[in-house]
Amino acid sequence: MTAHSDPVRTPRRAFWGDARFFLGVLLVAASVAGVWLVVSAARQTVPVYAAAHTIVPGEAIGTGDLRVVDVALGSLAGTYLTAEDLEGTQVATRTIEAGELVPAAASVGDPAAARTTSVVVRSAVDVPASVEAGTVVELWSAPLLEQGAYDEPRILVADATVVSVTRDDSMIGGGAAALELVIPRADVAATLAAMADESALSIVPTTGTGS
Repeated sequence: MTAHSDPVRTPRRAFWGDARFFLGVLLVAASVAGVWLVVSAARQTVPVYAAAHTIVPGEAIGTGDLRVVDVALGSLAGTYLTAEDLEGTQVATRTIEAGELVPAAASVGDPAAARTTSVVVRSAVDVPASVEAGTVVELWSAPLLEQGAYDEPRILVADATVVSVTRDDSMIGGGAAALELVIPRADVAATLAAMADESALSIVPTTGTGS
C-alpha cells in the first residue's frame, strides 16, 4: 500500500509582522512630509524693514529711513518692523546699523517718552577718524580755571551716540570738530553748564567701537 505524504503548507505571515511593515511605511511617509514642510516654510518670505542708513537713538523713523526686504523669518515672524507697524511718529530707542533688520522693539510710538535728546558740542582735541554716525563715545570735560588753564578732565557723559561729525580741516592740526550727540536727558543740564562755562570738551570713543 502506497504511503501518501502530507501536503507542504506555506507558513502564514504573522499579523504583527505586517503591522510592523505598515508602521515603517507610515514613519517614512511622515518623515518625508516633515522635511517637505520645513523646506516649504523656509522658502516662505515676508516683507520687513531694514535700516537704509545708521539710525541713532532718539531719531525719528520714517519710510525714507527704511527699505523693504523679503526674508524668511519662520517662527520669528512678527519680531521685526513691517509697514503695518509703522504708524504715526516713532523714534529709535537704540542704534540701528545700516542694513540691519529693524526690530519692532527698537522704536516707540511716542517721541515724548524718549529718554534721550541731542546736543551739538565742539571738541577741543582731535576727533579720531573712526568716529562717525552711530559710534558710541564718552564726553569728557575739563573745567576752565583761568585763561588758558583747565582743571583735570572728568567724564561728563559716559554713554553718548554720535549723530554726525563736522570736521574743520582748515584748522591747524585738524582738531576742530563739531559733533551732534545723543545723550541721556539726565545729562543735559551738566552738558549745557560745561558749554556755558567754556570747559574744554573732548570726545573719546568707547572700547571696541568705530570702524
